[in-house]
Amino acid sequence: MTAIEDLTRMVDAELTETVDRRVTAMAAALAGCYPDAARAVLFYGSCLRESRLDGLMLDFYLIVSDYRAAYGRGWLAAANHMVPPNVFPFEHGGLIAKYAVLSEADFHRLNGPETRNVSVWARFSQPSRLVWAADERARQRAITAVARAAPTLLWSVAGLDPEVSNPGQLHDRDPLSHWRRGYAMTYTAELRSERSGRATSVVDADPARYARFGPAAEAVAWSWRPALGARVHWQWRRRRITGKALSILRLAKAAFTYAGGIDYLAWKINRHAGTAIAIAPWMRRWPLVAALVLVPRLLARGAIR
Repeated sequence: MTAIEDLTRMVDAELTETVDRRVTAMAAALAGCYPDAARAVLFYGSCLRESRLDGLMLDFYLIVSDYRAAYGRGWLAAANHMVPPNVFPFEHGGLIAKYAVLSEADFHRLNGPETRNVSVWARFSQPSRLVWAADERARQRAITAVARAAPTLLWSVAGLDPEVSNPGQLHDRDPLSHWRRGYAMTYTAELRSERSGRATSVVDADPARYARFGPAAEAVAWSWRPALGARVHWQWRRRRITGKALSILRLAKAAFTYAGGIDYLAWKINRHAGTAIAIAPWMRRWPLVAALVLVPRLLARGAIR
């Protein structure tokens, strides 16, 4: 069995692990809102580790065939294509969630090393669940896309350690070091509200999982390493510039696509950064202006980085 086959098998098994029945029902209801476009729904994020979901904000990715099939010819399709993904709120069965929309083509691309946008592959190199699929072809395409994420994370940091010349050396030293370094680097490439140390806690929450996935993911990543070469540090500078710019564009876009988005933004930052941001009434009336006002203030305070 090749490394990519071994990794795909592990990703398939992880994606199909059971979840709370309310999550499955919520995913089916979400897909039902896009009957002509929905291909798969993935559940991810910190709620995967929670047994009590009431009062939490669940995270989903809705994978669609294409954006016009999802939205028609309106501006939402163009926005999703130009600055993916679009993000929307959703409620079902007493639970609340937000979901991001990506096409199958974008989901595949954004999980791979060909993109400077770390957002998708950083998230899907972590555990997730495939909680709804339109058919077997959609299921297999989702699995194939997710299986690209972990090698991309490890590939992105492979050249940062010149003393390592083959994947076996990683395990001789510390089988989790490259995972930790990869997440630490991705956290610098987006506007983040989490406290310092959050990147390390991602791995520490389930070290056995990352140790298990490591050999196959590293073997696949190492086959890509010549394509990176000595440009690794320059690549990370570009990722930081691109990622922070995209984070600001997504915040601005969410002012139009996400009902109550400014309140959610404040809630998330307060929860992760320990701040006490209060939203004034004018901010709800003018969320785009509010987002543009808040971001510099939060950067200055260190609430987001």
